[in-house]
Amino acid sequence: MQVNTVEKLASVGAFGLWAALHGWLGWLAVLYAICMLLDCVTGTALAVKEKTWNSSKARKGLWHKGGSTIMICVSVLTDIFLGLVINHVLGLQLPFDYDMLLTPVVLTWYIATELGSILENAAEMGAPVPPVLREVLEKVHKASDRKDTTASAGHQDE
Repeated sequence: MQVNTVEKLASVGAFGLWAALHGWLGWLAVLYAICMLLDCVTGTALAVKEKTWNSSKARKGLWHKGGSTIMICVSVLTDIFLGLVINHVLGLQLPFDYDMLLTPVVLTWYIATELGSILENAAEMGAPVPPVLREVLEKVHKASDRKDTTASAGHQDE
């Protein structure tokens, strides 16, 4: 067996073990990692196809993905903090223990965003997109346009 194959098997095995130990939340995290990777691959393939690839744009995309990963870590820390406060500090007697609420929501939002980007890249590369997926893609575009407009307006005020 080649060294690369052993490394690939070990990393896939480690991801699988981690996800199995963390239940459905672990699988959400693995799904997000796969979506990020697939978005990088399809975005790079599209840029190479259109002969528009440049390293500064690729770095910007990687920084964006790094920021997204940091935001997921912030949601995990916030969930841990809320769990400590709700379950122990406040002395509330709730019919349940607070475990995770924000992290699955944040992961789901990032997964939906990555899937929209992957669909967009595939469509621009010439893949036929089924009508249902096209509708989802259009909704992602509209939501993204609203976010970009709000974000750029905020930067002008500073």
